[in-house]
Amino acid sequence: MREKSREELQKLNSNFFTDLLNYISEKRKAADTPAKDTFSLEEKERSSKQIQNIKRMLTEFYERREKKILNMSLIRSRTGADIIDTSALLAEEKMLFDAMVAQLDYYRNSILFKLLNVEPTTAEEKPPETQKDTKLVRFLHDVPKFVGKELEIYGPFVEEDMANLPSELADVLIEKKRAEEVT
Repeated sequence: MREKSREELQKLNSNFFTDLLNYISEKRKAADTPAKDTFSLEEKERSSKQIQNIKRMLTEFYERREKKILNMSLIRSRTGADIIDTSALLAEEKMLFDAMVAQLDYYRNSILFKLLNVEPTTAEEKPPETQKDTKLVRFLHDVPKFVGKELEIYGPFVEEDMANLPSELADVLIEKKRAEEVT
């Protein structure tokens, strides 16, 4: 209800998805159990309806959070400032956020800024996130904002943040024990 009524992304327990999967599994077991009497038949039907409601509510909940994450990504890309609070993002959502910011930044730089500087744009260029040479890492320590090989800006990252980074950068962070690869 808070997610629905408030504009900002709400903080969730980091086990949210795991707990939800366990809950749905329990309901499915109840719905799939053969009915032995009238009471168990009613319980089975109730569990089936609950599963349908859960799926509907979960879809609405996910899409609402997704929209908020996309809006956050757009603001981060437009401003270039780290004024966006990402602490309410779950690990999976942080990956979506980082990927969206990277895509938006790429296209903003390759289209808008080139047009503003009267430079030709080329449709053949590939955005950075479509390249397969990236690694998903989890940060073990806080890492300040840093500049990549092609002058792209990364971070800052706080402990437990996750990000999909170019392999070369990820390897350096892993070697310096600032992050670990997520497999």
